Amino acid sequence: MVKENLSDVENRIKAACERAGRERSEVTLIAVSKTKPVSMLQEAYEAGIREFGENKVQEMMDKYDEMPSDIHWHMIGHLQRNKVKYLMGKAALIHSVDSLRLAQEISAQSVRHNVETDILIEVNIAGEESKFGISADETIRLVTEAAKLPNIRIQGLMTIAPYVEDPEKNRIYFRKIRELSVDIADKKIDNVCMSILSMGMTGDYEVAIEEGATMVRVGTGIFGERDYELKL
Repeated sequence: MVKENLSDVENRIKAACERAGRERSEVTLIAVSKTKPVSMLQEAYEAGIREFGENKVQEMMDKYDEMPSDIHWHMIGHLQRNKVKYLMGKAALIHSVDSLRLAQEISAQSVRHNVETDILIEVNIAGEESKFGISADETIRLVTEAAKLPNIRIQGLMTIAPYVEDPEKNRIYFRKIRELSVDIADKKIDNVCMSILSMGMTGDYEVAIEEGATMVRVGTGIFGERDYELKL
């Protein structure tokens, strides 16, 4: 099932890139493997996937030890400051930095472990009360302050668009965050690169690609519905 689903997702990504006049190489597919057993991750790995996304630190650590070492692990879920230390040297990219205090902790732990940590700033572009992320209005201030911290590198922005039946309804939000990234890039802030736009999930990743996503986070579309009762 995983291999067949991946083939379908890949075809959809290629088609979206073609519609947008983009190269397929401009978009990284992250297989969101939260709550899924290692056996399913192994299927995805054997099908060529090397980018995996997890929501919980402990789950990422458990899978990190069981899966091959050439995998790039992405922390995409809300991150508590007391869990940051476990990600040092293991997370290829932390997508969910939504406060200066969290950025400061990542910086401090990175210095302590003598590593450089790549991060994205999570923006609540739709202003949903139920979601984490900084508001669009506060993003540039956070980027400017976080960029001064040692041993972290700001690589771009991440957002989680609203859950909608019609993905076209999220086009406005994907467009807004792309425009925000351009505005930030134009400021040429030291230690800030806006090369990554992490946006788009199973229900709307094709629209996100059309609007400039460079990373899409697909879980259900690859692994099927989540089973929160499943034990690793």
